[in-house]
Amino acid sequence: MELTGAEITVRCLAEEGVEFVFGYPGGAVLNIYDEIFKQDKFKHVLVRHEQAAVHGADGYARSSGKVGVALVTSGPGLTNAVTGIATAYMDSIPLVIISGQVPVPAIGMDAFQEVDTVGITRPCVKHNFLVKDIKDLATTIKKAFYIAATGRPGPVLVDIPKDITQQSHEFAYPETVTMRSYSPVVKGHSGQIKKAVQMLLEAKRPMIYAGGGVVLGNAAAQLTELTKLLGYPVTNTLMGLGAYPATDAQFLGMLGMHGTYEANMAMQHSDVLLAVGARFDDRVIGSPEHFARDARRIVHIDIDPSSISKRVKVDVPIVGDVGGVLDEMIKLIKAGKEKAEAKAITAWWTQIELWRAKNCLKYNHASPIIKPQFVVEKLWEVTGGDAFVTTDVGQHQMWAAQYYKFDQPRRWITSGGLGTMGFGLPAAMGVQLAHPGSDVACVTGESSIQMCIQELSTCKQYHLPLKIVNLNNRYMGMVRQWQEFFYGNRYAESYMDSLPDFVKLAEAYGHVGMKIEKPADVEPALREAFAMKERLVFMDFITDQTENVFPMVPGGKGISEMILAEEL
Repeated sequence: MELTGAEITVRCLAEEGVEFVFGYPGGAVLNIYDEIFKQDKFKHVLVRHEQAAVHGADGYARSSGKVGVALVTSGPGLTNAVTGIATAYMDSIPLVIISGQVPVPAIGMDAFQEVDTVGITRPCVKHNFLVKDIKDLATTIKKAFYIAATGRPGPVLVDIPKDITQQSHEFAYPETVTMRSYSPVVKGHSGQIKKAVQMLLEAKRPMIYAGGGVVLGNAAAQLTELTKLLGYPVTNTLMGLGAYPATDAQFLGMLGMHGTYEANMAMQHSDVLLAVGARFDDRVIGSPEHFARDARRIVHIDIDPSSISKRVKVDVPIVGDVGGVLDEMIKLIKAGKEKAEAKAITAWWTQIELWRAKNCLKYNHASPIIKPQFVVEKLWEVTGGDAFVTTDVGQHQMWAAQYYKFDQPRRWITSGGLGTMGFGLPAAMGVQLAHPGSDVACVTGESSIQMCIQELSTCKQYHLPLKIVNLNNRYMGMVRQWQEFFYGNRYAESYMDSLPDFVKLAEAYGHVGMKIEKPADVEPALREAFAMKERLVFMDFITDQTENVFPMVPGGKGISEMILAEEL
């Protein structure tokens, strides 16, 4: 059966079981859009900007564990999408992005709406393809989905020239693909796993440090079982929140630049550290030189060998699927006679409880002005801790990470590595589509929300009842905080002195708007909003302009060199 390239593209997506394609049409992809119009295997979601298309696919992928799909046209369509692609790349999110391209004979001729898509995206994709022959199209799309979802996940781009979508060729979608140059290691080395277990059981000050790889590897259950079995303290990175239940006593909270005092101190002073699906990045350990001052032995489990000993030298590297490796460790511990030294572990927990007693996340509950932390705490209470929470980037993101206790993986959806303002709203759209009927909250700030606020129109078109929690302090909050601490209170361009009326703006898009100015009104407003199951509600919380995120590790310092609120 001969099909056009456009028909082949659409059939390939259907064969992959794609549910939603997030996109925006343009000349180079009109043939593909025409075929999408004729089919009913998947739904297309029309965003209002290509950045939002990729963020929407990203939110869908993070919350569902499936590969997200975005479709954009050539030239500015592709360049608009690059921010979303880079966001997904930094956080290892499986996406397939299909971009239109000018016809093959016109490539390199500065044709209308031509850019070097492969060249532009090469630094921020796991892999990319330019299809120059229609006979390669189906296999290329199959490879894209395979590469995106296996090993360390990531975005893969397929650039399809317009004339390829018009040509015809016999259609056959391969069931599997193999690539000589790509064969990710899945099974961890048994000898290294035994060595790791031995090291863990010898520990006197153990620490388990889990990152986004546990969530992406669907290994939260194994991490929880191992942690419970050992009785050791555990911390999560920003991307790893939900990989271990935040309400459990063994959880020390998030670590890093804005991590808890107890998590950072335990991390710094541990003698054996188990790192699972994490990469020791700068926001987690701060200065590698400072981190190395305290001697410790490190076990590092990761699917990506390039992440191991990249910033911190490790003693026992284990390359493989984190879930499978943790399963093997659990079996060895259960089968072995050797146990952890109870007396030493008890003494370690005594020290940790002293650090925990500092209550580093306390704030003024008696404030007559709404405290942003209070809003997040009430959001957690009102939703029973069961909502999907997306964020943009800044102070509000850190407060959401600190005060919303995630007990399950894939409920916390945020841009970690790239730190992309504008991510929250379109990502929430993808989450809501993946989980209809679930509570989805977008915690944002008045600066971030305006980056992709046009997606309120998309939400109206597709009846997405998101709940937007805008922590409005009339500043680019994190920029202002740094200017206060490190730039002598010189607030260069961080003040937002021309804000819209968010209530009227939400209403203009056909949604419900609320403005909340008193602490006593916070919980009632949240309850009223979440009771509106069929409506998007934009809640504009007017919060304390002077509030800062604590603890805070200044840039270049070690994680135990925190600034605490009580010290100022």
